[in-house]
Amino acid sequence: MINRLPPFRITARLWVAVFWLATFWTSAAVAKNTSILVQSTTSTANSGLYNFLLPAFEQSSGISVNIVAVGTGQAIRNAKNCDADVLLVHAKSAEEQFVADGFGIARHDLMYNDFVIVGPAEDPANINKLTSTAEAFRSIAETKSVFASRGDNSGTHKKEVSLWHSAAVNASADSGKWYRETGSGMGATLNAAVGMSAYTLTDRATWISFGNRQNHTILFEGEPELFNQYGVILVSAEKCPRVKSSAGEKFIDWLTSTEGQHLIDSYQVDGQQLFYSNAQNR
Repeated sequence: MINRLPPFRITARLWVAVFWLATFWTSAAVAKNTSILVQSTTSTANSGLYNFLLPAFEQSSGISVNIVAVGTGQAIRNAKNCDADVLLVHAKSAEEQFVADGFGIARHDLMYNDFVIVGPAEDPANINKLTSTAEAFRSIAETKSVFASRGDNSGTHKKEVSLWHSAAVNASADSGKWYRETGSGMGATLNAAVGMSAYTLTDRATWISFGNRQNHTILFEGEPELFNQYGVILVSAEKCPRVKSSAGEKFIDWLTSTEGQHLIDSYQVDGQQLFYSNAQNR
């Protein structure tokens, strides 16, 4: 004799199955339709890093990531205006102030590279023979060699200003003369520097990815003060109630995870590594 379950028990089991399938499909659909906005420094975008990283994250999480690539100063202002879920920039003191002011939950080291001074191969200020960054900047000023500055309050511009200060040079006093402020991003400033046979400060990743070098080359590098740290911050829901905290936190968790850090280290252009992971265990 075949043992049949009563009709009401079959119905109950079907309802349980339908419930779990509906829950699964709904969760998957929500994840698939979730997107976050990241205010980012330009170097990570211009270098192609996001094109390399994001497909892996989006496939594993179902969360799409939209990048707004601007200078660090503008990225921070945008995040303060609640036009971001995550902030990824490279000006540590400004990032820490962003958190101290209540706009960010916490700041996490993510990766680093370095800044370099590039200029025409003939090197009119002879900075290639100098041994300190301060000497290099002073020599540029003393010889009145043309220097192209971003002048846009970006992370690179903030670093440049600090280096002029360390060299005891008031470069802005000669604005429009040998000191030329472009008010533009790194790519445009590099193009301007090439066009004017000028020196400029750039992060190494952007320089490696830059295609219009002509006779420009790296003339000064390797000093400790040229270290370039990147940080990542979740925007505070207390300041910005519409921030997507859960999805943003998942993105930060992934970036700082073993997988994310390995992918950052794996990214190369022309056989050269552009960024080096250094996130601490969270």
